[in-house]
Amino acid sequence: MKGTEVLADAFGRIHGVVHETVEGLPAERLNARLDPEANSIAWLVWHLTRIQDDHVADAAGLEQVWRTGHWAERFALALPAEATGYGQTAREAGAVRVDSGDLLLGYFDAVHARTLEFLRGLAAADLDRVVDEAWDPPVTLGVRLVSVIGDDLQHAGQAAYVRGLLTRRR
Repeated sequence: MKGTEVLADAFGRIHGVVHETVEGLPAERLNARLDPEANSIAWLVWHLTRIQDDHVADAAGLEQVWRTGHWAERFALALPAEATGYGQTAREAGAVRVDSGDLLLGYFDAVHARTLEFLRGLAAADLDRVVDEAWDPPVTLGVRLVSVIGDDLQHAGQAAYVRGLLTRRR
């Protein structure tokens, strides 16, 4: 199995967790916060998708799906258009609200498709390309993609956990 196939498999696992977590939930549960400082399922899925979109687009030298697919307008958040959720306050995180899971999954699926398309076009040597020299050592494409996978899996797991808590609270 090639390295890019392993990465595609990992992104596929994120896809599965996100869909299992979001599908069938009403907006009330997607937007619910367990306490005023907690992140909602909507925020967690939006954030993990924004980070994946941002990082993959940067590595591919492309515009983000957030912009090209007009997702910023569809979400109509009271946040700057370039916001990804990184470094947000609890109040800013609370501004990420959706009317349905279809919006979250539509954006997530568009980013997922872009990510898989990008991975299909890579050769093994591409994973060694430096994509960020601001770190010591500089970050390669392979390391960046593994970082995105790790972050996405953590947030997808958090969202699944929140769903479980909300389901048991019925």
